[in-house]
Amino acid sequence: MHFEIEHDFPAPRAAVADVLCDPEFHTHLDLPDLSRPEVVTSTIDGAVRVLRLRYEYIGQLDPIARKVVGGRKLTWIQELRLDTTDYAGTLSFSAEEDPRRVNGEAKVVIVAVDDTTSRRRIAGDFHLRIPIVGGTAEKKIVPGLVRRLDVEAVALSAALEKQRG
Repeated sequence: MHFEIEHDFPAPRAAVADVLCDPEFHTHLDLPDLSRPEVVTSTIDGAVRVLRLRYEYIGQLDPIARKVVGGRKLTWIQELRLDTTDYAGTLSFSAEEDPRRVNGEAKVVIVAVDDTTSRRRIAGDFHLRIPIVGGTAEKKIVPGLVRRLDVEAVALSAALEKQRG
């Protein structure tokens, strides 16, 4: 299922990238229905930043999802890969249990609106390849994904405002 979202931030794109790629920002961020993440990888190689986080879903599951998941924990890896030469990259996520069946990827770009404001655009697709229930489940999961990106954006704006003093 396709999704697109934009968020404006009160800072230049370099500052947005710094906070967005900071593991400390994410490990102190409470997102709806998720545990705080475990940092799997945080690297900077020249202009490329990579942040891999492991999340666990701790919210309520509907009866169909409970049947699919069984007694297992619902965990996945989320990776943000951002090149600061053009402030473009990818946001990907995949289930730890079965990454080929549950995954997604989005293009991420941070554009300068002016000298003091930036806009992040995320556009991509989420896939749940489970016969019969996959399409229905995607329609239930994607709004939660977008809601969590909105919550992240509010916290990111607050962190940027705090940096400005």
